Amino acid sequence: MGCCYSSEDKPTEEEEEHLIPPSNIVSKSPNGTDWTTPSVPSARTEQALLTSILTRTAQNIIDVSAADQHMMEPHEYMDRARQYSTKLAGLGNSLPPKKALTLPSLTTQPHQVLASDLVPYTDVQQVSKIAAYAYSAISQIKVDAKEELVVQFAIP
Repeated sequence: MGCCYSSEDKPTEEEEEHLIPPSNIVSKSPNGTDWTTPSVPSARTEQALLTSILTRTAQNIIDVSAADQHMMEPHEYMDRARQYSTKLAGLGNSLPPKKALTLPSLTTQPHQVLASDLVPYTDVQQVSKIAAYAYSAISQIKVDAKEELVVQFAIP
């Protein structure tokens, strides 16, 4: 099934995995009157299943409360800074150069700015209309806190 916004329709093997083997299913006897149930799983089997579920859950959860407790050593910090600088330098070469500013500077050539054509009134109206729509949309945003953002798990 995937996450809420996933396009996958097929469940993964982990989602289809049975916790108790299918051999423990209740069945009818051949005459149809008596019900026979196989033996109930032992406490050790149930404990092993519970432990595997807790282990899988612990592996899939990110503990945000422990994020601030790890202090980096100075040499770790310098190594990471060097790695990030190297990555940024590599990415910087692949990016296209920035375009020059299209607006003239008002301090060096004011006569060009004052002599240029005015912005059409329809453009001003369109910008005002879009700004009004944006203000209306932003003013209608409301946040309702319904549950805790961070949940504590008691994993042994």
